[in-house]
Amino acid sequence: MVADQWYDKNGVWTGSATILHDGKIVMLYTGSTTEGVQVQNLAYPADQYDPLLVHWVKYPRNPVLVPPPGIGPNDFRDPTTAWLTSEGKWRITIGSKINKTGIALVYDTKDFINYEMLDGLLHAVPGTGMWECVDFFPVSETENNGLETSINGHGIKHVVKASLDDDRHDYYAIGTYNDRNGTWIPDRPNIDVGIGLRYDYGIYYAAKTFYDQNKKRRVLWGWIGESDSEAADVKKGWASVQSIPRTILFDKKTGTHLLQWPVEEIDSLRLKGKEFNQVRIQAGSVVPLDIDSATQLDIIAEFKIDSDALDKATGSSDASFDCVTSGGAAERGALGPFGLLVLADERLSEQTPVYFYMTKGSDGNLKTFFCNDQSRSSKASDVDKHIYGSLVPVLRGENLSIRILVDHSIIESFGQGGRTVITSRVYPTKAIHGAAKVFLFNNATELNVTASLKTWQMNSAFIQPYPNL
Repeated sequence: MVADQWYDKNGVWTGSATILHDGKIVMLYTGSTTEGVQVQNLAYPADQYDPLLVHWVKYPRNPVLVPPPGIGPNDFRDPTTAWLTSEGKWRITIGSKINKTGIALVYDTKDFINYEMLDGLLHAVPGTGMWECVDFFPVSETENNGLETSINGHGIKHVVKASLDDDRHDYYAIGTYNDRNGTWIPDRPNIDVGIGLRYDYGIYYAAKTFYDQNKKRRVLWGWIGESDSEAADVKKGWASVQSIPRTILFDKKTGTHLLQWPVEEIDSLRLKGKEFNQVRIQAGSVVPLDIDSATQLDIIAEFKIDSDALDKATGSSDASFDCVTSGGAAERGALGPFGLLVLADERLSEQTPVYFYMTKGSDGNLKTFFCNDQSRSSKASDVDKHIYGSLVPVLRGENLSIRILVDHSIIESFGQGGRTVITSRVYPTKAIHGAAKVFLFNNATELNVTASLKTWQMNSAFIQPYPNL
């Protein structure tokens, strides 16, 4: 898709494909015109039977949609995959804003050439600014599989997701969709789009899902940007990567969260595995793990907490704890932090802790935070060293669990089965190649923890050329 027409000369931007009734595919994408106006364009595969759909033909009468009255020329982008209405029309939504209110416009079409703009909005949230890369899809309240985008009815919730241009994070909320008027209402307005839950609390943006009809799953892709200097990017000759694809499901236990998990194909890259059972980590200790090479790893860990210590702990000032504003894994509290140190060198001069931090309020209620501390991830001075994280729901009877994918400069961490996810971009200078180690740690002052882990060294995904190209 080369930027070679007046309607996309300044950029071929985000778009979405839709599979039609006959199996053919159309694509809508945002183009930036020679005047810098954002418009929506239509394209078709040159060969519908090409398994890779390499070559595309642009509709000769593009654009098919221009900014409507009241919408700024630079505030109209990123059309979604279309879904079918009860009237048999195709419906899409496009991100925009009015003043500081983020909005999702709605259009119906029969042929992807002519469109009717609905009077109302899919949704709007004041104060959230421009909505980019809006996504809209159903999730099942009862089944453990993904749903085709047009599915609606009993036992179905709908997710609205927006990438906020103002803070460069991806937010989502779960709610109820009205097919008749094309509107959506969040189940819990206090965690509405842009003011509540995020897909990922690290470096992760412009994510998009698609439905995999062969495995009946919804798959999420996201963009992991760089957090080193522009000069470093120029030197290495590339910048940014795609995340490991994740399946996405409704969390039936909480009713408020989505569950994200690496696609099952990742398991095929597992090589040598090791298990560490019932490792007791005393308060204030660090325990090395005997793992040969620790730059490409899959780690699944479970932590059991000393229940007596939880009962004895009293409500304290750290009840107002927050991962981002805390002192990181070095900040000791009665009930945390504890977890793993990955991409660490032997002397721990470089380390990236992935950990839980528990607090107990004066009312006796426990809160659990899932955090990732980049403050000591690298000796380099030109890299981001923020601390990431958020609350993670832990239900009665659940042990604390983490899955971590380590891939040289990327750490993707999944807390409590994927209720809270954090992606970090780190640039170690010492904890590289054979010098990279993994440690368990417990920096709590009053809590002993028992950990059980499975670890695998990971192969590289050797992408082979598709035959007959």
